[in-house]
Amino acid sequence: MESHVPGSVLFGCELTASTKSYMFQVDEEDDSDHILALSMVCLTDGAKDECNVVEVVGRNHENQEIAVPVANLKLSCQPLLSLDNFKLQPPVTFRLAAGSGPVHLSGWHRIVQREDASFEEDDDLSDEEEEEEELPPIKPAKK
Repeated sequence: MESHVPGSVLFGCELTASTKSYMFQVDEEDDSDHILALSMVCLTDGAKDECNVVEVVGRNHENQEIAVPVANLKLSCQPLLSLDNFKLQPPVTFRLAAGSGPVHLSGWHRIVQREDASFEEDDDLSDEEEEEEELPPIKPAKK
């Protein structure tokens, strides 16, 4: 029996006047955890000097749709924006809320086995607890 090896694959999509949205989703039957880490949003060849607003559309804890702008790009002043691996969980939709693009989004799609994910989360918690213990006591300021 061959096992699935988790890992990362490059992600990219383009939003234009004719394709204003892109939905990133995974198979509901997949038992792995999927994380999309956005690294960059940039205007590409053919973009006009206009404001291009990119929104991320997802669901909140009450399962209501919410849209959050993540980039406002303009060719003459800010043609690209680094998102520093902004992490999202699918399903998520990217939408060109203003402008005509083309806007290119890039990043990484990370696939983690659920048992590995819970192990990593436990590891993170223990690291945070250790960091809190290492903080020196607060000393009053000298006047």
